[in-house]
Amino acid sequence: MMKKRKNQILIIHGGHTFKNKKDYLNYLKTREITIDERMSWSGKYLDNKLGKKFQIIRPGMPSKEDSKYEEWKIHFERYFPYLRENIILIGYSLGGIFLAKYLSENGFPKKILSIYLVAPPFDNSLPGEDLAGGFKLNSNLSLIEKNSKRINLLFSENDFIVPISHAKKYRTKLKKANIKVYKKIPGHFFIPEFPEIIKMIKKDI
Repeated sequence: MMKKRKNQILIIHGGHTFKNKKDYLNYLKTREITIDERMSWSGKYLDNKLGKKFQIIRPGMPSKEDSKYEEWKIHFERYFPYLRENIILIGYSLGGIFLAKYLSENGFPKKILSIYLVAPPFDNSLPGEDLAGGFKLNSNLSLIEKNSKRINLLFSENDFIVPISHAKKYRTKLKKANIKVYKKIPGHFFIPEFPEIIKMIKKDI
């Protein structure tokens, strides 16, 4: 008897974009540095909660600290031959707007079971940095809903990086999407555990 293959989850991590090299170098000189291990809900926690039932794929997108959409697109598409039907896509922060842009401009080679965009910026109205690097969304996002019927956008009411106003902007474009705003989640989802998304993913299958 053949062993049943696991459903796949593909996660696109966050990143930073800059208008020019000067801003990027200044960021490198002034960003916070720590030697402590950063605990993230999208790392070991996700593996522990879902690893038995899912194959979790984490592409390391190129130039994470100075991201360019075209480079991410090329790297993303390199994974397509390894993907199976009924995949779940998760994009966090810049990874969220990357998936939104890609899926609004392109078909996807496999059936998407569900999409999760966690704290995705919508446009360049961010208080702390510039959304550059080619990640600007087109005005029509309807192809996302054709690529998947289950679209979930998750925001924090207390996010200091991607303001809650971005949730409202996505609402005007994605009428059928499930948009959740969490009051208890602090900041930009810098949290070690995220049981809410685990519960939703388990419902998907």
